[in-house]
Amino acid sequence: MNPEQVDGNELVDSIQSLLDDNDFPGIVDAVAPASAPASAEQLSSLLKRLPLKARAIVYRLLPKGPAVEVFELLSPRMQSDLIRGLQDAEVAAIFADLDPDDRVWLLDELPASLAPRLLSGLSQKERQLTAEVLGYPKGSVGRRMTPEYVSTRSDSTAGDALARVRARLDDAESVYTLPVLDDSRRVVGIATLRDLLRAELGDRVSDIMRHPDVATAYQTAEAAARKCAGLGHLALPIVDSESRLVGVLTIDDAARILEFEDTEDAARQGGVEPLRRPYLATSIRALASSRIVWLLVLAIGATLTVQVLSVFEATLEQLAVLALFVPLLIGIGGNTGNQAATTITRALALGDLRPRDTWKVLVRELGVGVTLGSLLGALGGAITALIYGQAIGLVIGLTLVAVCSMAAAIGGIMPMTARALRVDPAVFSNPFISTFVDAAGLIVYFLIAGTVLGLSL
Repeated sequence: MNPEQVDGNELVDSIQSLLDDNDFPGIVDAVAPASAPASAEQLSSLLKRLPLKARAIVYRLLPKGPAVEVFELLSPRMQSDLIRGLQDAEVAAIFADLDPDDRVWLLDELPASLAPRLLSGLSQKERQLTAEVLGYPKGSVGRRMTPEYVSTRSDSTAGDALARVRARLDDAESVYTLPVLDDSRRVVGIATLRDLLRAELGDRVSDIMRHPDVATAYQTAEAAARKCAGLGHLALPIVDSESRLVGVLTIDDAARILEFEDTEDAARQGGVEPLRRPYLATSIRALASSRIVWLLVLAIGATLTVQVLSVFEATLEQLAVLALFVPLLIGIGGNTGNQAATTITRALALGDLRPRDTWKVLVRELGVGVTLGSLLGALGGAITALIYGQAIGLVIGLTLVAVCSMAAAIGGIMPMTARALRVDPAVFSNPFISTFVDAAGLIVYFLIAGTVLGLSL
């Protein structure tokens, strides 16, 4: 069976059937075509769809070379799951073949008791490189950089720099961007491989180097990754507090970091914890655990809405038709706040906004809210007036203007406040905004209704 000729689901079903029959030679035949380097990505996708026990069995049947390549394509959480299903000798071999930054990423997902055992199996050089990366705080780019790079000096020639590249082709993670250093190992420029190949061998590196863009090792990994991707660099030099080179962040690692962060933000904006592994590889218990905490928080927050309704129960009894519009107003208010929060959270992630822009965001979102509320209020008020009378139409129209303005302002301010407090803006976003806006929107609704219709509150 050639994996190129079947879709992923058919291949999973076939291998699962072979596992049920303990037909290990058949499994080898099934995955053998996918063991070529060009098919490593397809095989990693296959492993993501298999249950944990089956995943470990299939992985053991791969040749060593393709197995390492497939392992590197898995997420750190899936690597951790797979490690637990392999024997110590297999784990040590895989761990030794990883780059130092990939080892650290994996160690972050493994139990702390396992780390010393894995590190002890490395050569002294690899253990030292890994320890350098491990020494930086979790979440920092220092923990995601590679210490295996090629650099050159400003007083070297292009020929000397190219010779250094050739000497490090087998062990450097990237050779396309060379940080240029002075005598104190401070980064004074950048020379790309294209620059060096275009220059004469005797040209000085100082004459062809470019201005360096760098990030400090203690910056967040997300900020450094967005800088690397935004500037379009193949590698971004990482320096210490004294501007001395300690590593580089490659563009593939930057893309991996951004995918991880964007997945986390998207999950939390929807009121769930990120899974960190493919859906089909996640147990029902883990899926439920990722959602239950947020549901409990939202359930508690929803009691605010119930309390508001109980406070204005007498108002509803005087004019029951007001209850018909509660779902409409709650829905529009929550959606308006969520739209604003999503937009601002994304702008913060991209670096378009900073905490000091809070007042600008407030003014702009108020303007957006008033505009949206006016349009919706005019339409909703007119339709309601035709059915329930002008007074009710006026209440609905005014309430939509007020609720949209308030919701947009709150939705814009909450992520800004979260960033100022050094909290993940996604946590402050959609679920909490919906709960708060629901309660506040109902208060505004009943106050407007009481004023326009002359009802007792």
